[in-house]
Amino acid sequence: MLKFIKGHMETIAGIEVYPIISLTIFFTFFVVLFWWVFTAKKEYISRVSNLPLDN
Repeated sequence: MLKFIKGHMETIAGIEVYPIISLTIFFTFFVVLFWWVFTAKKEYISRVSNLPLDN
């Protein structure tokens, strides 16, 4: 089954760019998330973490 899919995808022109695009989006998302975690203000984090407990 995998051999069929691989053989079929090799015939599509320009398909090699999609894994590069998806890796770039994935990497960019986690770099931005990592940056946001370390630059977020402590009072904002504590306020948001207590939201489920407030009535």
